[in-house]
Amino acid sequence: MKAVVQDRFGPPEQVLRVTDIDRPEPGPGEVLVRLRATSVNTPDWIAVAGVPYVLRLSARANGAVRGTDVAGTVAALGEGVTGFAVGDAVFGTKWGSGFATAGTFAEYTATAADRLLPKPASLSFTDAAAAVMSGLTAYAAMTESFQAAPGTRVLVNGASGGVGTFAVQFAKHFGAHVTAVCGPKNLDLVRGLGADEAIDYTTTDFTAGTARYDAILDNVLNHPPRRAFRALAPGGVYLPNSIGNTGGLAAGLARMAGATLLGAMGRANVRSVDGNFTPERLAAVADLIATGAVAPVIDRAYPLDEVPAAVARMYAHHARGNIVITID
Repeated sequence: MKAVVQDRFGPPEQVLRVTDIDRPEPGPGEVLVRLRATSVNTPDWIAVAGVPYVLRLSARANGAVRGTDVAGTVAALGEGVTGFAVGDAVFGTKWGSGFATAGTFAEYTATAADRLLPKPASLSFTDAAAAVMSGLTAYAAMTESFQAAPGTRVLVNGASGGVGTFAVQFAKHFGAHVTAVCGPKNLDLVRGLGADEAIDYTTTDFTAGTARYDAILDNVLNHPPRRAFRALAPGGVYLPNSIGNTGGLAAGLARMAGATLLGAMGRANVRSVDGNFTPERLAAVADLIATGAVAPVIDRAYPLDEVPAAVARMYAHHARGNIVITID
């Protein structure tokens, strides 16, 4: 089968190549999926670039196939699998055991049956792929780490990315007053998603203003946590959800760790965002998309042959919404 293989750590267009590899066989409890779409997420560029460097210890490079989001049709069933049949349209994930080495930037992938759901007929494969990691993370942030509701004020920093575009919509759907922080080119985008206010980060520092928020979902961590805490209302929740965009040994991990430590010391209410797959979470996301309450924002759809360029776009932090890979 055709797949995109990583040879070493470095710039995506230098270390990723399209080649033929053996098609995987589903093991016990697994489903072989003929992929129709997948998406590019932050863990993919981290694993390809090897940034921050400390994460290279858990991300094998030579021969790895990246990608975790699954949308396609069942090609074969492993021993003991029930509830699916060959030809069924499904979506879900391979995420859960570190950086995938046999991922979804390929024509086929094998994944555990309990990490798949039937794809609703009203969802395209493209939307289904975009809904998984980004949708799950944003949904968990706005319903579990914090409960967006009427009367609450939510700020989403990095509102124009994959997680951010979903988070703005989820928060607004659940009744919150939403402030979206993004670059000047994306202000109209986030307003169109329902943001009540849009802040251009190149001209306005939200941590220096007088507005206070019940929750800050920080997808960028471009401010030290202590500064971001200034914008919290009494009892407000800070949700760090980024390793930052800088390179080096630890990159933004230091700010993630610092926020967690300050939270443990009682300086602020800091909570992590658990965007891992559960059937209930993914079904809820899919239902909201199917009813039109939320819509995935697709930056671009790339064919499998152009995965290196797609990961490079994610690595450069230029994406407006989700970057999707379509597989014929």
